[in-house]
Amino acid sequence: MRIVISEFMSLDGVVQAPGGPDEDTDGGFAHGGWSHPFFDPEVVGGAFDDALSKAEALLFGRRTWQSMAAAWPERAGDPFADRMNAIPKYVVSDTLDDSELSWDNTTRIPGDKAVARIQELRGSDGGDLLAMGSPTLVRSLLSEGLVDELRLMIMPVILGGGKTVFPDDGALRALELVSTVTSGTGVHVCTYRPTAKE
Repeated sequence: MRIVISEFMSLDGVVQAPGGPDEDTDGGFAHGGWSHPFFDPEVVGGAFDDALSKAEALLFGRRTWQSMAAAWPERAGDPFADRMNAIPKYVVSDTLDDSELSWDNTTRIPGDKAVARIQELRGSDGGDLLAMGSPTLVRSLLSEGLVDELRLMIMPVILGGGKTVFPDDGALRALELVSTVTSGTGVHVCTYRPTAKE
């Protein structure tokens, strides 16, 4: 399986709480819902549809999984929501109990076993393992060299601080720009893949 990351991102690299004001206020973050003015159904929505159509499973950190689990089951009847609800899901968490996995088709991966288990999934046959949001998890995946593709929806806004997916370990990681398209709202939808190491 390929590990594909899909993120709404500000120009200054922030991915925190794009969806709503109460999504993630850690660190006093006050701009929740910042992606809404820039969302357009054709380009940005189309990028999400494309990523989900190629995915055979979803991968989340705890907080993102909880936000999604609270939103998607009640939207049943919409084709995108039905796909979100039916697809296998993995959540990395040490604090969730298996009895709390209320969203259909969810499997918990303990945090201390996450890298090994995700390496196993990556080595298995199948389509994409798609991670959305989940900045702490994505940062770990990038640090471990486990990301096969980054799909960044870079929005024309500067947020001045917040959570990012990028490791701050001083390592250089070269990427190849595979495709880019710009929406009428100024969003650059960019697909990157790691370049082969020399």
